[in-house]
Amino acid sequence: MKKLFLAVAAVFASLLLSTQLAFADVVGRWKTIDDETGQPKSIVEIYEQGGKYYGRVVDLLTKPDDTVCDACPGALKGQKIVGMNVITDMVKKGDVYEGGKILDPAKGKVYDCKMWLEGGNLMVRGYLGFFYRTQTWYPAN
Repeated sequence: MKKLFLAVAAVFASLLLSTQLAFADVVGRWKTIDDETGQPKSIVEIYEQGGKYYGRVVDLLTKPDDTVCDACPGALKGQKIVGMNVITDMVKKGDVYEGGKILDPAKGKVYDCKMWLEGGNLMVRGYLGFFYRTQTWYPAN
């Protein structure tokens, strides 16, 4: 009887975990890591609006929160980085979010973007032609 109970419990736990993974979503707060220093850099909140996904900086971890984006293009130049959307117009296609853009406020560059979940972390890839860079963002508590 004990073995039967353990087997049923294991099956239930497996189903629960697979159901949670099936409904996993990028929506939430993510900690970004500086590529050069390896230190936490910011907290980005991913949110859904009108069927598209966006990411806004909600906290800078290495600079004052009133830091402005001097290198940003166009109307973003001189705006505070905290509150700024750095990810725009992403669309979910299966397990991947794509079709949008990502801004690197430090360099003022805008890249095509693709995101997906991997092992509970958010993989964020910025493209410029055939060249790309992928960052791992971690859940922020």
